Amino acid sequence: MFGASIGRGAWKIIDAMVRGLAHSGVHPNILTVIGVLISVACGILFGIGEFFWAGIVLIVANIFDMLDGNVARVTGNVTKFGGFLDSSLDRVSDMIAFIGIMVFYASNTPQRSVTNVFLAGLAMMSSVMVSYTAARSDSLGVKANVGFLQRPERIVLLIIGALSTWDWDSDFFLFNRMPQVLWVLAIGSTWTFIHRMIHTWKEFRKLEGRE
Repeated sequence: MFGASIGRGAWKIIDAMVRGLAHSGVHPNILTVIGVLISVACGILFGIGEFFWAGIVLIVANIFDMLDGNVARVTGNVTKFGGFLDSSLDRVSDMIAFIGIMVFYASNTPQRSVTNVFLAGLAMMSSVMVSYTAARSDSLGVKANVGFLQRPERIVLLIIGALSTWDWDSDFFLFNRMPQVLWVLAIGSTWTFIHRMIHTWKEFRKLEGRE
């Protein structure tokens, strides 16, 4: 009940922002580009070890990700290129965050970790492939939006990992959870990618009358 109230309040704020942006004539593609530029700032913050602030900036970047599509619908500026731009820059934003994390864990700091660099790299690769398999299978006539770790879940996990990491010297069990988040992202995204591959294979077999 309390969570639902927060959700309704958040959507009211976003709706007001959408109406304001639509009224001011801001083109949705501009919002898409602003969102990815904010993501660059997020990646830089990850790279220098400012994980908490990277999490805050990541939230702002994803607010813009929600705004552009809604502004496009309100203003009647829904175009195929706009959808293409949005989905393409979403992939760029995802990779920028992971690259920042990889840079930090590869740097000469007490938190240096080859394991975390590998996990972030695997999570980045699998995340991109999760999105690609859905887009590619859809272009061939099969819906593959299956799997438990899709983009919204990945973003939430990154935010949780980032916001928990603001005191590197603390031993409190809720602090500095990014390494655990990377394990979940790496394994979950890889499994979701495999799940989509198997699902698409089965659907094509059905279409070809082989099952």
